[in-house]
Amino acid sequence: MRKLTTNVCAICGEERSPEENRFLLAENRWEDKLTILQWNEGMASRQGIQVACSVNHVEELVIQWMTTGSLDYPFARAALGAPGSRSTPGPDGRIDLSGGRQLGELGVHRESMERVLAESPQSLKVILDALLDALRRELPSQPAAVETREQQDEQEELCSVSSEPER
Repeated sequence: MRKLTTNVCAICGEERSPEENRFLLAENRWEDKLTILQWNEGMASRQGIQVACSVNHVEELVIQWMTTGSLDYPFARAALGAPGSRSTPGPDGRIDLSGGRQLGELGVHRESMERVLAESPQSLKVILDALLDALRRELPSQPAAVETREQQDEQEELCSVSSEPER
């Protein structure tokens, strides 16, 4: 069984070195808000803070939160053999975010969110894309650009092979 540390991603369970980019996420269930913070070693071990090792894994956690109202990502914990959740806030229901640099925050009206998810889930893509673009701008320049979902879909479409013979 792997020991959980503050450097372990809530999605993939991978431990990252101090030089690698990571993000912190915290939810406020009372206000239906999700806060994304720049990596801070001291904050990573606080109760109620989740770690994401990449923008893509932030996206997975944000989607999890938007659809379920919780950052509790059960698949990763089950794979890691972890007994419980780090997402439980302190006794007063608040998570201590002091000392952290906020990169983004989402606030939702939960009843409206449920209706939007049922009627038009693609409409949330605009919000998600704006948030992820802001996070990508926070990353130091990287040799290879991070692709958006649309770019990945376009690449897959271009790479598709037809079974029809050419004429």
